Amino acid sequence: MIPQPFKARTSEELVALLGAVATAVLAVIIITTLYFGREIFIPIAMAILLSFVLAPLVGLLQRIRVPRAIAVVSVVILAFGLIFALGSLLASQLTQLAGDLPRYQSTISEKIQSFRDTSAGRGTLERASGMLKDLSKELDKPKEGEAPPPLGSRLGPKAPAPLLPVPVEVRQPDPGALESLRALISPLLHPLATTGIIIIFVIFILLQREDLRNRLIRLAGSHDLQRTTAALDDAASRLSRLFLIQLLLNGTFGVVIGIGLWLIGTPSAILWGILAAVLRFVPYIGAVIAAAFPLALAVAVDPGWSMLLWTLALFLVVEPVVGHVIEPMVYGHSTGLSPVAVVASATFWTALWGPIGLVLATPLTVCLVVLGRHVERLEFLDVMLGDRPALSPPEIFYQRMLAGDPTEAAEKAEEFLKERSLSSYYDEVALKGLQLAQADTERGALNHERLTKIRDAVAEFANDLSDQDDRPPPKLSSTTDAEASSAVESVAENAPYEDLPVLAKSDLPPHWQSEHPVLCVAGRSLIDEAAAIMLGQLSTAHGLSARVEAAEALSTTNIFRLETTGVAIVCLVYLDASAPAHMRYAVRRLRRKLPQATIILGCWIKDIDPGGLERLRDGAKADLVAASLGEAVNLCIEATGAGAHGHRAMKPDEVAATTAA
Repeated sequence: MIPQPFKARTSEELVALLGAVATAVLAVIIITTLYFGREIFIPIAMAILLSFVLAPLVGLLQRIRVPRAIAVVSVVILAFGLIFALGSLLASQLTQLAGDLPRYQSTISEKIQSFRDTSAGRGTLERASGMLKDLSKELDKPKEGEAPPPLGSRLGPKAPAPLLPVPVEVRQPDPGALESLRALISPLLHPLATTGIIIIFVIFILLQREDLRNRLIRLAGSHDLQRTTAALDDAASRLSRLFLIQLLLNGTFGVVIGIGLWLIGTPSAILWGILAAVLRFVPYIGAVIAAAFPLALAVAVDPGWSMLLWTLALFLVVEPVVGHVIEPMVYGHSTGLSPVAVVASATFWTALWGPIGLVLATPLTVCLVVLGRHVERLEFLDVMLGDRPALSPPEIFYQRMLAGDPTEAAEKAEEFLKERSLSSYYDEVALKGLQLAQADTERGALNHERLTKIRDAVAEFANDLSDQDDRPPPKLSSTTDAEASSAVESVAENAPYEDLPVLAKSDLPPHWQSEHPVLCVAGRSLIDEAAAIMLGQLSTAHGLSARVEAAEALSTTNIFRLETTGVAIVCLVYLDASAPAHMRYAVRRLRRKLPQATIILGCWIKDIDPGGLERLRDGAKADLVAASLGEAVNLCIEATGAGAHGHRAMKPDEVAATTAA
């Protein structure tokens, strides 16, 4: 094998490689610092999160003319007073539970004995006990060939009794008052120091919010101060509202669980309610962990099984109601994190900071995602952790057509149609996806096989949506799909062709009531044919049944065999403006074949200006020109005269005059 010569790297590749290495080294340094400096960073992180929760309360006091310093100190004292009260209540509940544990031991023993007395339980336990005894005997057998113990180690009947060692007990002198005080205070020093650090940081963060925001803008290196300032203020208000609502919701969950356990009769119900509220900050498994403790206690307390069943029913009812009914109504679509990011962040922060990291994982990750959405240099955080798709809706549509997966694209389109119209989806998502395909075609990245696959996928996609009309959605329910939501955000509610009318066949003029009054013809390529297929389906959804012809139909040989019976309007579709002569000859052939029909030139080219469109129309001698699918359908509707002009079909020159006006 002949070795390949070494290929020298360009300066751009070297810069990119050095940038990647520097980023990796920086990430390792940050993670190492977070791990070894957790004694410092955990209080800071808790202070930042608490400041987001308390900021709305400080703002409320400031709106009633309370000075900021007094408002901050008052809110912090109130918050930490409540935290200390809950902590003391938690300690008292734990003390009471620890005192009652020996009493619960007899109940557990009785349940085990009753289970053992049942026929099924007896057989199982006896078999397990016998297996353990046999295993013990096997382990106690001497090994084969092993010499017996020496005679000196075996005591005969007349051997003297061995001498027993004399026990010796070492007693420490009674500690003095200073030593007792030190032993009492030592365990409290670390929690008190951590709490003090958190209080100080919370106060300074709330007092210096604007200064900290400006420093973050400086670190981000933004050149647009106005936009970045507004974005960070918006992000801070959203985070404050999100964390405050989450705290109230989880606190309410804990109160409901505590009251329910108290009614059931579970001991230390307040303890389990507080624990449920705290653990619910842990994604997915927090409620399960919170339920495990009272369930185990119910087994130990109740001689029967009713308390266990009632406790299990309480968690099985309350958690789904809060998680799947109340949370979506309160939070909106979601907290902005992808499920993978939630699990990964929980694993990451738990490995770094232990159990406290597990509780703080979701709030901290939400902060990082919000920063990524508003700070350009941190955009990679939103891409990695956010629930918004990494690709734009047109890119996702194009990728699915390339992969030959029109079914999933149709499912996402149906989610989109819950809030916007079919016209908007075709114009803002599907057509822009085909424009990406056209760009790849122009640079030679797509061969004929790939183009055929895209055309066939678009045809199947349009067929899947054939039962969808284009009436405005009732807006009774919004989509919860992140990808569809991203597409919805790209379309304004008052988009130009969001409200196109749907015509009934009886409303059309007589010569528009044929089987296919609209003829959609591809200009040159298979991408043009895919766009024509979408136009045909959209026109049919508005009551104007359409037929689609491939680009081969425009050839000199095939144009004479083209079926034109009942055709009132022709839409000639191009996604490429590089061949105006082809447009002119195509229009000329269609004019000879259909002298009475209106010809619309559909030039769906990215970033083309209205003047350029008009020049293309004038050069091709077409009657009308459309820059989008929605505009083409609108021109067809206007040409019927059934929309705003009664039931008289308009002539081509009348349509052109109306459009120009």
